[in-house]
Amino acid sequence: MLDETVRANVAAALAEDVGSGDVSADLVPESVAGTATVITREACVLAGRPWFDETFAALGGARIDWNHADGNEVSAGAELCRIAAPLRTLLTGERTALNFLQLLSGTATTARAYVRALGASRTRILDTRKTVPGLRFAQKYAVRLGGASNHRIGLFDAVLIKENHITACGGIGPAIERARALHPDLTVEIEVESLDEFRQAQAAKPDRIMLDELPADELRIAIAERAAGIELELSGGLSRDDLPSIATLGVDYVSIGALTKHVRAIDLSMRIVGTW
Repeated sequence: MLDETVRANVAAALAEDVGSGDVSADLVPESVAGTATVITREACVLAGRPWFDETFAALGGARIDWNHADGNEVSAGAELCRIAAPLRTLLTGERTALNFLQLLSGTATTARAYVRALGASRTRILDTRKTVPGLRFAQKYAVRLGGASNHRIGLFDAVLIKENHITACGGIGPAIERARALHPDLTVEIEVESLDEFRQAQAAKPDRIMLDELPADELRIAIAERAAGIELELSGGLSRDDLPSIATLGVDYVSIGALTKHVRAIDLSMRIVGTW
């Protein structure tokens, strides 16, 4: 699925950027080739090599030699790779390839920082569906490289019952019962916003309960009352600064929308260093 996703992402990005043709690259004779390097101007966790490689593969005639693997931590000023290709290929592919690499490296770098904030805790960081449209798989790939874990990929691979689902189904118990009947092979999770809702949910026996912005006193009670076999997940505007205290609570997961929603790209640069 990753290969198929990479090809689709790159094809869409090149169609968007190149359109009917790169009129700036046309200034360069077709016969001229060259070498370019990609440098990171800041420390990061590298992510996105498959998308970078596919960009130049789609344009044709490029050889890429990487100095670092996806998931590696690299320091500011490091040369990430060297590309040999026709100059037109280098010029046309530069922005598309860098867009993928800088976005996904930014996502992986953020995920790594959140994971480290938990220290040695058994609690795991999860991403969410708050992703850039069309780049869901790419960002979730980068999250894993950063050391965090994926929540559900989409609306098809797990049942997550939220406030509007509860209202539409007539209550917490009926919603969980309906989920079990329709999707017996899928994880059933429900989001609750109070201690009373937590108790209703636990009585209906879902696989996981998401505790969304519960007051601190109710949160401690819910954790203490947790029944065997039920996983607990915290959510709701949690920051990296919150994680050291969360690490001691004993919950299974913390879901962080900021991993993929608050996009900050890594500062990368590609420069042509020789021609022939």
